[in-house]
Amino acid sequence: MTVSFRTASGGRIDRDRTIRFTFDGTAYRGHPGDTLASALLANGVRLMGRSFKYHRPRGVLAAGAEEPNALVSVDRGGGRWTPNLRATQVELHEGLVATSQNRWPSLSHDVGELNDVVPPGVFSAGFYYKTFMQPASAWANLYEPFIRRAAGLGQAPSQADPDHYTHRYAFCDVLVVGAGAAGLAAALAAAQAGARVILCDEQAEFGGGLLGERDAVIDGVPASHWAASTLATLSGDKRVTLLPRTQCFGAYAQNFFGLVQRLTDHLPHPDPRMPRERLWKVRARQVVLATGAIERPLVFPENDRPGVMLAGAARAYVNRYGAKPGDRAVVFTACDSGYAAAHDLTAAGIVVSAIVDLRPGPDGPVAATARGTPGRPRCDGRDHRRQRPRGPLRAHLVRPRADGRRLDARGSPALADARQAALRCGAGDVRSRGPGRGLPLGRGVQRNLRHRRSTRGRLLGRGGRGPGGGARVVRAGLVSRGRG
Repeated sequence: MTVSFRTASGGRIDRDRTIRFTFDGTAYRGHPGDTLASALLANGVRLMGRSFKYHRPRGVLAAGAEEPNALVSVDRGGGRWTPNLRATQVELHEGLVATSQNRWPSLSHDVGELNDVVPPGVFSAGFYYKTFMQPASAWANLYEPFIRRAAGLGQAPSQADPDHYTHRYAFCDVLVVGAGAAGLAAALAAAQAGARVILCDEQAEFGGGLLGERDAVIDGVPASHWAASTLATLSGDKRVTLLPRTQCFGAYAQNFFGLVQRLTDHLPHPDPRMPRERLWKVRARQVVLATGAIERPLVFPENDRPGVMLAGAARAYVNRYGAKPGDRAVVFTACDSGYAAAHDLTAAGIVVSAIVDLRPGPDGPVAATARGTPGRPRCDGRDHRRQRPRGPLRAHLVRPRADGRRLDARGSPALADARQAALRCGAGDVRSRGPGRGLPLGRGVQRNLRHRRSTRGRLLGRGGRGPGGGARVVRAGLVSRGRG
């Protein structure tokens, strides 16, 4: 199939090499560095899943671990069947076989979509417990088997798992979770102070949000160059352990953390002697949670349809993967980051028809720049009314806002690990609930790093040169003080 939604240039993919894969039996092509979601978008595929209950059509909404819609099953052969994977996290490799879930007989023609057209209230929550009561014998023989087949998402594997797994204990002075700008700077500061550092990130490539930026500058150099230089320094330090494709899934007492590292899922033909995953059991003296932020979606009617995407995700697809989410776009925003998305989409060759801003009178340099762009209307103080009710997104209707509500589309800190450690988390402060519970006292949950300022000035404490000198790495994430 001809790739028709690739940008002319740019991105971090290898355009010189082509990867063949299939989705629901249809063959497509992508490039090394693509995820399944970005490759499907580049091939013009917008429908990637169905909702759980009403089987409404769903497309990709995000570009990372927060993706709620594009859930797929991947068949690696020989019993290696894995359901419920996010297409945004599945690395593309030669011969990848992926299928959609929760549909019959096909994704585009799903009989279950009839649930979405029945009168409201018929399929209310728990209706089956009140409806399928008589006759009593029909529950075990008819109702229950039907409901069980209709429920769930992906199918569980039916064969024995042929892979093997391993585990490892590790100890370090500083564990840094997240390898974006904040995490890289924190790891560098700790390493320069002589600390033993473990840096982990769930993605295959370190850099976090910097990978989807075009014009970000750190310490006077492009963010991509700064990240590459920082990684080169960390890679050359024997006291630093770099763990890509590694997710932190648990935070326990006395700074004990559980990490799981994917070792072979991205390989087309892995060595059978290699373990599929490695469980890391890490005890750290100090911990930095630089897990970034998750963009909050705005709420409006039919906002779950294919074609509706977070602005940050759209920027990531065009800047990092060279994949265009479409030919035309309307940016719906409540903060200045929407204008940055409009700028990047325009640079990628996408026509931005309008910028709909919920604020009644936005000002500032980015809004002024958008106001001066010819052919791009701005609708200030307006709300999203509705769009085409079914199928792919085609049209929007906006209206003036008549109330005084203020919506916020900025990011929320990703604090799953901090909350698991029994911490109360605020905008810039994290406190332990009590002695002996979770992590010790720490401060500084990083929401979003301003790339145009000095990284060193923002990430080091006033008198600090890292943990070895008694200083704390501040504003790079959560810094905790261990006892041992």
